[in-house]
Amino acid sequence: MQTDGLLVRAGLIGSSIQSSRTPLMQNAEGAAQGLHYRYDLFDLDRIPGGPLALPTLLDELEAAGYVGVNVTHPCKQQVIEHLTDLSPESEVIGAVNTVLFNDGRRAGHNTDWVGYAEAFGRTLPGASLEKVVLLGAGGAGAAVAYALFRLGAGRVTVVDVDPDRAGMLAANLSGRVGPGRFEATQDLAGAMAEADGLVHATPTGMEKYSGLALDPALIAPRHWVSEIVYVPLETELVRVARAKGCRVSDGSGMAVFQAVSAFELFTGLKPDIDRMYGHFAQFEPA
Repeated sequence: MQTDGLLVRAGLIGSSIQSSRTPLMQNAEGAAQGLHYRYDLFDLDRIPGGPLALPTLLDELEAAGYVGVNVTHPCKQQVIEHLTDLSPESEVIGAVNTVLFNDGRRAGHNTDWVGYAEAFGRTLPGASLEKVVLLGAGGAGAAVAYALFRLGAGRVTVVDVDPDRAGMLAANLSGRVGPGRFEATQDLAGAMAEADGLVHATPTGMEKYSGLALDPALIAPRHWVSEIVYVPLETELVRVARAKGCRVSDGSGMAVFQAVSAFELFTGLKPDIDRMYGHFAQFEPA
């Protein structure tokens, strides 16, 4: 991207995002790259209308010259109807976390799946993916499901508080990648009894939604456990799983790697991955 000294603006739209480290990572990397770059926060909890304000907010930011925005909970699926184009991966996943504005067009991308896949390979190397339980079938869960497919998972069992949503995600991906790889169930206990590992992809554990999304008795020491929530970094799930002796991956890796990919989409420049990790750690609460 040729900035010619002009201010490059991007941002994050979502609910309960005051503690997000994404603006900190993005702005710090922009400064390190010598850009005149500003990444802003648009918390729907503090905007009249809440999530219903999404279409107006997109219009306003596009008109103001923003190059694009990240979107997070609860907007990753509903934003699609306000876009003109989707990347192939976003179309399969059915969720978008990065929107680019360009000459009246809005292109949706998904850097969550890339972020999750990169983080999994680094934090849980060699972990068996023969049988995986995915808890959560929203926008983040859909991205993780696709990442698990790309990582070579044998069977992914999707569980959600909304059985229809779990069923739709499993059916959608089965239709795209072939039968036998994805299934939905309401029997979480039965699925965990057979699973090699658990991916948690619900908002539970975030500051606004504290607690656990499953009975801790279902977690056994033989399981690996992968968390995508990163505020706080040590969620109740991470704490419980570590105490049981599980191999555990917290949400930091996905947070960093999705930001790495989004930064490149916004600016056209490759960020320094180690430096981005440093940005993340620098702003870790004491």
